[in-house]
Amino acid sequence: MTTVASHLGLYRLENIALIHELVFSEFQVWRLLTNFFFLGNFSMNFGIRLLMIARYGVQLEQGPFQRRTADFLWMMIFGAISLLALSIVPILRGAFLGISLVFMLLYIWSREFPNAQVNIYGLVALKAFYLPWAMLALDVIFGSPLVPDLMGIIAGHLYYFLTVLHPLAGGRNVISTPRLVHKLVARARLEYPTNARVPQERTTGVAFTGRSYRLNSSTGRGFSLRRFWSS
Repeated sequence: MTTVASHLGLYRLENIALIHELVFSEFQVWRLLTNFFFLGNFSMNFGIRLLMIARYGVQLEQGPFQRRTADFLWMMIFGAISLLALSIVPILRGAFLGISLVFMLLYIWSREFPNAQVNIYGLVALKAFYLPWAMLALDVIFGSPLVPDLMGIIAGHLYYFLTVLHPLAGGRNVISTPRLVHKLVARARLEYPTNARVPQERTTGVAFTGRSYRLNSSTGRGFSLRRFWSS
């Protein structure tokens, strides 16, 4: 909608762009949110970003985040906050972070489904684990900016490390979904029925299905450092 409205000249992009000087000096705080809703003008890259949302975002919702709407929303909020923090760095500064947020989704999907087979333009087949880097290489070939993609990878890995890899190594999930987010989702009736069992804490992603990922497991399959780091 924002791209169509911009194409029709219904508003100026400067009014929704992330301009740090205006945010801090004139308190135009809406820019912290509105910049995420613009994915660029109509182009092939714009279409690819929409397909990423439609495919990989939906697969995350129906897979690792099934019946966990609040956790999915918190992942997006955490990603947005991380990208805003990264954008303070001068060399990473950008007016729109929507592309980075989409790339974060792609990166998390690639870690959750690392062995899925992906076909790029019908030319190259590879495992999903390498997809973010393949898309990064394509952006180099097409002359697109690399910073938005790199920021998405950084934000995605930070989330995945804190919610999956760090707990697997014996640590605690320090960014578990706040109660407030659960309440907001429940109030908006976006969550699964309240009589359903609520997952307490996510300890692993689909990427670790079938592997010995539990510490002190009752089945006797202990945590394997070699398998952990190879993941």
